[in-house]
Amino acid sequence: MLEFEELKLKLEGSRPDLLDLKDAIGYDGLKTEIAALEQQSAADGFWDDLERSQKILQKISQMKAKTEAYDRLAANFEDTLVLIDLANEEEDVSLIPEIEQNMAAFTAELESQRLTTLLNGEYDPNNAILTFHAGAGGTEAQDWNEMLVRMYMHWGERHGFQVKMIDFLDGEEAGLKSATLVVEGTNAYGYLKSESGVHRLVRISPFDASGRRHTSFASLEVMPEISDDAQIEIRDEDLKVDTYRSGGAGGQHVNKTESAIRITHLPTGIVVACQNERSQHQNREVAMKMLKSKLLEIKEREHLDKIEDIKGVQKEIAWGSQIRSYVFMPYTLVKDHRTGFESGNIGAVMDGDLDGFINAYLKAASLGQLSQA
Repeated sequence: MLEFEELKLKLEGSRPDLLDLKDAIGYDGLKTEIAALEQQSAADGFWDDLERSQKILQKISQMKAKTEAYDRLAANFEDTLVLIDLANEEEDVSLIPEIEQNMAAFTAELESQRLTTLLNGEYDPNNAILTFHAGAGGTEAQDWNEMLVRMYMHWGERHGFQVKMIDFLDGEEAGLKSATLVVEGTNAYGYLKSESGVHRLVRISPFDASGRRHTSFASLEVMPEISDDAQIEIRDEDLKVDTYRSGGAGGQHVNKTESAIRITHLPTGIVVACQNERSQHQNREVAMKMLKSKLLEIKEREHLDKIEDIKGVQKEIAWGSQIRSYVFMPYTLVKDHRTGFESGNIGAVMDGDLDGFINAYLKAASLGQLSQA
């Protein structure tokens, strides 16, 4: 039947893309390396060096995740072809919706896996540390800052990442002056690095009795979480450590003891804090990991030879420096100023539907087509 022939022709048109993806992820090489590492893990004495053995097992797990995802995609492709042939033989048009649904799922997953091949930076597979700061404007900006925090928490949850708030400072009347999230999962930093910058909101203010339109700004900084074995020397004399009580809207996180930690790196003025963990020691550990991550990220971004070369620089959180605008009034639109990608469904975006923006950024970055925000 003509309908089935057209569906088959359309699906077969994706076969070259499927084979290109296999080459792009280095499928055959991954299989060879997995076999070699699994042989190592079965050898006598493998567990003598616990740290090394855990790293090998983690590497095996990450590589298997790639090959197994491709295997599922290829199986979906072949299964759908078989279904088309069977339906055609039986002339069963009732199977067309199922076939179309399978083809749509295949296309979406193929695109998703193709995007992961663009995540080839050294730290792209790492967890991500997100730090939010409200711009000038008091309650308006602090409320917008909290809305952004919620948006990224929803995005992480939609993708199966673990999202933890490790520090926050409540606004004076509403919202958050600042907050820090850790997003844990493979490629969290690779995806979220595109979100770093100033985010601008235009809306009718719920805090203005006159119902006037307001513009608010909040900044987001995204860093990769660096492993403990990263070679970064931080001298004790360069640190100012303050302890304080956890507080604010944390509910069960509020402590009666001064377990929260704030660390200032004196040479650069960089400040990190953690109040989520249960003990001062744990909070200090997390804060030091954040400080190492921030110093290394700045050093590499600025192409500096030494950590000591870093100078504390703050970009103004204000008009003209935004990467994206979120307009609630007089129309609804979210637009990324670097890629031109936009969405009119602002409710979905605020509920974490950011994939279109992230994917557009990754594609543009890979082609060198990003505009300056």
